[in-house]
Amino acid sequence: MQPDAHACYAAAFVPPLLDPGADVPAVVTGPNGKSAMKRYNVYRNNVTVSLIEALAAIYPAVQRLTGPDFFRAMARFHIRETTPASPLLFDYGRDFPAFIARYEHAQPLPWLPDVARIERAWLDAYHAADAAPLSATELAAIEPDRLASLVFTVHPATRVVRSPFAAVSIFAANRTGGSSDRIDASTPEDALITRPEFDVVVRQLPPGGAVFLTCLISGCMLAEAAAAAIEASQDFDLATNIAGLFEAGAFTSLTSGDAR
Repeated sequence: MQPDAHACYAAAFVPPLLDPGADVPAVVTGPNGKSAMKRYNVYRNNVTVSLIEALAAIYPAVQRLTGPDFFRAMARFHIRETTPASPLLFDYGRDFPAFIARYEHAQPLPWLPDVARIERAWLDAYHAADAAPLSATELAAIEPDRLASLVFTVHPATRVVRSPFAAVSIFAANRTGGSSDRIDASTPEDALITRPEFDVVVRQLPPGGAVFLTCLISGCMLAEAAAAAIEASQDFDLATNIAGLFEAGAFTSLTSGDAR
């Protein structure tokens, strides 16, 4: 089969795979040109099951919160409207948190999409490039009059997920087998996701911490990021936030922003 023929065959073969109501493509035939409906439907089912299992592996806390049956039904609807863009299964499901946010039957769990966003960030951090985290001793060696103009290079695994709900606590409870029954879900929480070495770590950022780190990620100088964080939260504490970010391995290097 020539390359153009392969492309034409794939164009006809693939789209109906995720649509159980679609007819079997005419190009799919069995021995002697007979219909291959049963074989195609078996393959169609296997593809759907594989994608559901991939989503369950990526979003275990979401599945625990909804229950397996609810999760599988929700995942099936997501799969029908979102085809894989990569042959790597761990790369599938990036749009799943946004799908959950608009999925009618998930509306009673308004914090569920943010829990899913943390789980997606966890996986992305796991697969991020390795880099040696910046040591706090390197910051301590900087002369005080240069601190305000420092610009930080963020570790490739560093992620921030903001939520108006207690998404970090709910995520943590349901990834470790705990219970989220006593968590006040209405309390806003922001997540810091990092992987300074081999293990991904999810921490709750202190007040103003998400604004502070987001500014640093965008290239702001230390003084600029601190000013933005103070404006966002009167409870922002610079020393606490800096210490926590270094402990989490959120940075890899620092430079002076004076040259900008």
